[in-house]
Amino acid sequence: MAPSPAVTANIVRLEREIAASPEKVFEAFTRAATLSRWFAPGDDFGCTVHELDVRPGGRYRVEMRPPNGEVHIVSGAYEAVERPKRLVFSWAWEDKPADGVSRVTVLIEPGGRGTKLALIHEQLPTAEAREAHSKGWTGCLDRLARAL
Repeated sequence: MAPSPAVTANIVRLEREIAASPEKVFEAFTRAATLSRWFAPGDDFGCTVHELDVRPGGRYRVEMRPPNGEVHIVSGAYEAVERPKRLVFSWAWEDKPADGVSRVTVLIEPGGRGTKLALIHEQLPTAEAREAHSKGWTGCLDRLARAL
């Protein structure tokens, strides 16, 4: 299935079919060793998971490094964790405090050749932030599909 982005208002919604079980896809979001392999918009980025406490109220903190050496750190807290079908977490860039806090929902269900995944990123502050996150998440999900 080809990527199907739908960008409306300040919401990004991306869907994918991934050739892996829902449990493996869920683990890709919840295990540091796996997350660090795909959680960046491009293969030329480095990714370091500094914190990953996957439970309601638990926190995460992930560093992404593009080839130019800049450091971008995103962090937040888990609002909902329903293994293996749903994750909801807040999202805030430490280097862009003016962007505030947004919310990401990941929905995972059996389907297609393994798993149907929907990612919804809402409460983005501007159209520019929406477009940047749409591109970033598209790269991340492409890498996730290859990693699994």
